[in-house]
Amino acid sequence: MAELKEADAAQLHQEDVDIKRADGGDASSAGDKAADQAEKTEGAADSDAKPSTTTSDRHISIQTKLEGLEVLVDLNGAGRKSCPLCPEEKFKACYSHKLRRHLQNLHWKVYVEFEGQMMCICHLPCRNLKPSLSGDQASGRHVAHYHCVVCSVTIARKTDMISHLKRHVNKGETEASYSGSSDVQYEEPAPSGQPYEIMKELGTNVQLLPNHTTPQKSDTYFNRKMKTNRQLVFCSLAVLAEERSPIECLDAFGATGIMGLQWAKHLRSAVKVTITDISDTCVKMIKENCELNNIRVDGGSRGLRGPEVATSEVEGTPITTVEVVKMDANVTMHLWPFDYIHLDPFGTAVNYLDAAFRNIRNLGIISVTSTDTSSLYSKSPNVTLRHYGCHIIRTEYYKELAARMVVDTVSRAAARCNKGIEVLLAVALEHFVLVVVRVLRGPTQADESTKKLRKLVHCQWCEERVFLKKGNMVDETLPCNCHGSMPGKTAVQLGPLWSGPLFNTGFLRRMLSAAVKHSMDDIQPLVKTLICESDCTTLKSLVHGSSALSNQVECGVVIKTLKSGEVSGQAEQSGKRKSGEESGNVLKRMKCEASLDHPPFYYSIHRHSIRGMNMPKLNKFLQYLTEAGFRVSRTHFDPTGVRTDATLEQFKSVLTKYSVPTNTSVPQTSVSMDKTL
Repeated sequence: MAELKEADAAQLHQEDVDIKRADGGDASSAGDKAADQAEKTEGAADSDAKPSTTTSDRHISIQTKLEGLEVLVDLNGAGRKSCPLCPEEKFKACYSHKLRRHLQNLHWKVYVEFEGQMMCICHLPCRNLKPSLSGDQASGRHVAHYHCVVCSVTIARKTDMISHLKRHVNKGETEASYSGSSDVQYEEPAPSGQPYEIMKELGTNVQLLPNHTTPQKSDTYFNRKMKTNRQLVFCSLAVLAEERSPIECLDAFGATGIMGLQWAKHLRSAVKVTITDISDTCVKMIKENCELNNIRVDGGSRGLRGPEVATSEVEGTPITTVEVVKMDANVTMHLWPFDYIHLDPFGTAVNYLDAAFRNIRNLGIISVTSTDTSSLYSKSPNVTLRHYGCHIIRTEYYKELAARMVVDTVSRAAARCNKGIEVLLAVALEHFVLVVVRVLRGPTQADESTKKLRKLVHCQWCEERVFLKKGNMVDETLPCNCHGSMPGKTAVQLGPLWSGPLFNTGFLRRMLSAAVKHSMDDIQPLVKTLICESDCTTLKSLVHGSSALSNQVECGVVIKTLKSGEVSGQAEQSGKRKSGEESGNVLKRMKCEASLDHPPFYYSIHRHSIRGMNMPKLNKFLQYLTEAGFRVSRTHFDPTGVRTDATLEQFKSVLTKYSVPTNTSVPQTSVSMDKTL
């Protein structure tokens, strides 16, 4: 039978060959010549390509010199020829001299250079159609664009492409990592099988789409600048895992799954991680990243964690299990209770706070990351009022103002669920605001938290500020006399804002211990600064030594931390609710120690400098304030800021006393501090 089949196949093949020879021998020979000519053209184009990639590996609009662009078309031949970078309806076929002038004046004249590669402007249908005025996409037109030589992004404007390349340089990406053809739709997610970029952070590998840095063009957005944020969140979760184990934690916006995978890989059995996302592309990539890190994937049936419900198998024994769920974050938080919830949407998180406090367990932790810096930092006051219900203006302490505004919004969301909060950590850096709070159940705790929401009185002339108490007039509250010496209104009310402390010293000390344990060297200086800021002291010795690992009392829970001779694997089950009497005693003790909290806000030494005077060094100035009897520390909000309980007048008096005139080196000691102190 096999021999008969082979004979039949050979006969059919011979018949096909005879038909082709009889019908179009000349056409075949002409086609062979055309193919040979195309191969020669491609070979010539390859000679102009850069050594690291070939023409088939990059777009034809990327060349090293003009000859490489002209060699795409045989300009020496006769007849009309089409432009290789323009569609037929945009540029009709013409003779060689017109086509050469077209390539020089249109495509080559506006190129963008990067590492010797010239990215010419492209008019091919590589991007989606731009809709017409009537909204009909079919009748629209294609948008001219550039193809990035490093990644697969297409960008319309030349200035935007230059900025895009600068970001690649800042990240150390100077080699082309894109491979594909010109007919790929770059706005769509890369299909399965396309090469991914593998990134490693904190011992966790994740594969990323080529356009992972552009959130408008990729569902799996990944921001390398948020590494500090991820490490701070990890340390706060590690501290909670020491209190009680195992804990159920939720990464509400998975994207690539990097944060949840770091939790599961380093904390292992101490946590039960759930990663959720609404995008199919993200869920698929999270599962692939789980396999990449040898982590078993749970299909989403809560309460049935184990090998019998695993949906993906990897080589070797999985180190842990992660539950991956395709669901909206609000629905997930309404359905299931958690001990730790992390919210990090793209922008503001106010739409998810009510659902987060609905099912959070008592003494659990909620961490909120807000990246809408335009509304947080007073650039869009209308958006700020709409999202946070606060009125703010641009001040010298705008970052702490943003942190207190986010805490105020979190506190009001908790109060609607009859819960109170204790702020453990509030960090405001250039591109995000991170707030970590502990949840306290009960209407009494909710009332105590809402009492700390106050209006802020701010002087627009000298920038003195103080929280407004009930029954006080605005002008009588400020210690400055600007309202009496200046005509018009100088004071404004801002807020409402959180007036309580922004840090918990004991929690920060244990976060430092977790950072040291997991070798997070990047955030250790930041955490040490936060510890000194929470104590309002400049003594670095408080950060080190056995005192950093002593027992702490937080929210009625006595937490035994590690000492020098103890094993790090021991954890105490202190997450249970204490009796009402013990909780009441702790709350009374916290009220008595309220005066020891760090003072709100800070002063910038450069903002209040004296004209014609050389200021002392910042560390020296902190020493002078301490000698004058004030509590003082540096702040992470501003490298030139000084957090102190001194008023602005006292602050300026000390600064004036120890400033030196510009033209002399003799200290200026004529100004006395007796009147102000």
